[in-house]
Amino acid sequence: MSDDSARPPAKPLEGEAPVGSSPTHISNPKLRYEAERAFVWSVVVGFVVLAVYLAQSLLVIVGALVFATLLDGGTRLLGRWLPLPRLVRLLIVMLCAIAFMVWLMWSAGSQISQQAAEFPALVVTQIERFIAFLTDKGFSVGQDEIQRVVGSVFSGVGTVTRAIGGLFGAVTTMVLIVIIGLYLAIDPRPYERGIAWMLPEDSREPLAETFDAVAFTLRRLLAGRLAGMVFEGLLTFALLKLLGVPMAALLGIITGLLAFIPNIGAIVSGVLMTLVGFSVSTEIGLWTIGVYFLVQNFDGYIVVPMIAKKTVDLAPALVLMAQLIFGVLFGILGLALADPMLVMIKVALERRAERLDRRDRSRRESVKAASA
Repeated sequence: MSDDSARPPAKPLEGEAPVGSSPTHISNPKLRYEAERAFVWSVVVGFVVLAVYLAQSLLVIVGALVFATLLDGGTRLLGRWLPLPRLVRLLIVMLCAIAFMVWLMWSAGSQISQQAAEFPALVVTQIERFIAFLTDKGFSVGQDEIQRVVGSVFSGVGTVTRAIGGLFGAVTTMVLIVIIGLYLAIDPRPYERGIAWMLPEDSREPLAETFDAVAFTLRRLLAGRLAGMVFEGLLTFALLKLLGVPMAALLGIITGLLAFIPNIGAIVSGVLMTLVGFSVSTEIGLWTIGVYFLVQNFDGYIVVPMIAKKTVDLAPALVLMAQLIFGVLFGILGLALADPMLVMIKVALERRAERLDRRDRSRRESVKAASA
């Protein structure tokens, strides 16, 4: 394709005045270069604004990717022992998950629902006792104001949860995540090829390599999270039941679910566990604190494989900052998906840096060979 700037300007017809330069034409090359850079940054900012505007839809897609990765990891793990077609193994994984949920709801559903109904009142009572204790010790604490804050927190959790899915609510969001995740887990290659088709041919192979690296790292991360969730939930339930702490089953489930969110999830579950423990007695409350530290340390250093942590290689402070930012911007769903999103971004940037490094090294070797 020829360069339009090298063409001579078109001559006006006889009797016509010359058109002249376009008002958007910049004759100065340096100024034109800076204008192009400004245009690129404007486009980037526009994409960021669009991503924030479409945040809920994008989070549903990310949640579906995470769910599909969990199914794919279970399918691959099952394939080590059962030489069955992939679709059959995926169906077995789905049936096992559904069977577990049905068993949980059937065996302990009424007990857990009753405990869940009593749980907010118990937590509020314990906070009121703690405020009264601080007041007796001379601290100036507005008890009525704290009660309103606590009440708004409990009501706000429900409000945010209902707002996750927009108009249709949180149930619709979860259904969409499950359906899209199933389609992705059944056969992810058509979707990868569809994305690659929109890119230049020389970028398709690096994209496939990046997809594979992101999927592998995400499977390792989610495997460690899932193992930690199961372990923390079961061990917390067993130890709290042994100590005679009320609502042990509910606290075990809450601890297991919140284990998916590192740092913040552990703190929240520990606070709730301690409040319930002190509702029985001071001695049980202290024992509950001991249970919390035992479970968290044993899970962090023994249960979750250290090799998975080294593979992901996420700094705890970076994870915490990402959780705070995504939680404030996008609510509960953003908080839960902050860790997987951070992993995907990190691996993609690392792969790009590796490709650029290989390209520069190959270029230097070529120049060195030519000069020799």
